[in-house]
Amino acid sequence: MESLVTMNNLENAYRRKKVFVTGHTGFKGSWFVSVLRILGAHVKGYALEPEYEGSLFAHLTEQNLIEQTIIADIRDKQKLNAEIESFQPDFVFHLAAQPLVRRSYKIPAETFEVNVVGTANVLEAVTALQKKCTVVVITTDKVYENKENGTLYKEHDVLGGYDPYSASKACTELVVNSFRNSFFNIQKYASHQKALASARAGNVIGGGDWSQDRIVPDIVRSLVAELAIDVRSPHAVRPWQHVLEPLAGYLILGALLDAAPEKYSGAYNFGPQPKDHLSVKELVEVSIKAWGEGSWNDISDKNQPHEANLLQLDITKAMTELEWQPKLDAAQAIEWTLNWYKQPDANKLDFTFEQIKKYLAL
Repeated sequence: MESLVTMNNLENAYRRKKVFVTGHTGFKGSWFVSVLRILGAHVKGYALEPEYEGSLFAHLTEQNLIEQTIIADIRDKQKLNAEIESFQPDFVFHLAAQPLVRRSYKIPAETFEVNVVGTANVLEAVTALQKKCTVVVITTDKVYENKENGTLYKEHDVLGGYDPYSASKACTELVVNSFRNSFFNIQKYASHQKALASARAGNVIGGGDWSQDRIVPDIVRSLVAELAIDVRSPHAVRPWQHVLEPLAGYLILGALLDAAPEKYSGAYNFGPQPKDHLSVKELVEVSIKAWGEGSWNDISDKNQPHEANLLQLDITKAMTELEWQPKLDAAQAIEWTLNWYKQPDANKLDFTFEQIKKYLAL
């Protein structure tokens, strides 16, 4: 099957189009606007200030590579409405979120407020547009009621969520479905011209992620400091994938949804092939091999907050309906990620664009 994720296909869909991206200062958001920059889209980003030094977003802004950046909160309805209305976007990609499981235990109410109410605010702002607009809301693989029994979760499986983060993202999916039925009903598309889909991605790795309590940043910080890597749950299995994999999926979904809203208005999983669902231990050991040296310690604590030990996605729908498929296996994804962190700061932005172009050429 020939992939639709090529430079020409994506350029045809997004060149000179106005794309509003929430959460563009974050890890995934920075990579996403970098891809859109290469594709020739006009981008307006809306997000909070980046939390960490050395972010990819900082490198982008140093070189003035983002056309419009609005630093604001998606919970600020008045500001959000004004920025979307003034931009008149062709596409909206909603990535802004409180994205961390362990942090959600510390700020549960705020996690629900940002992820659920924030999404409703974005979608309500889109309803006011008097023009065609295609919307993709990014949630997570953790939206499912995870029984940890080896099931590969499909898009129609029951939503759930043990921890506040996972539950908030399941609620976000309910908000999306409600707006799709109530305001963006596909049977009335001719009158409102709004198309809405959601994307559920697995655990994403890649250069420029410096978040706390996330395994790859923890690995890199330890390797750079020549310290043993502390690992909380070495036997937990996740659908690891390089950041460019789901981002390419979001772009293909947005393009197809824009062209045929009645066919692609729904939810889609994006993750690796089942053979690439690695344990944390395997991820760490492959990372050490890619770095060239290092060691790790098991610091598992039975009193630590609950996190799922097994989570796997079925990506058949995205592969068959969108003709999207992973291009990198797990070892390649880890190698690409570690190679980014090895770069001197002055080269990180150029290396990011090199990786994007290399990926699109695969």
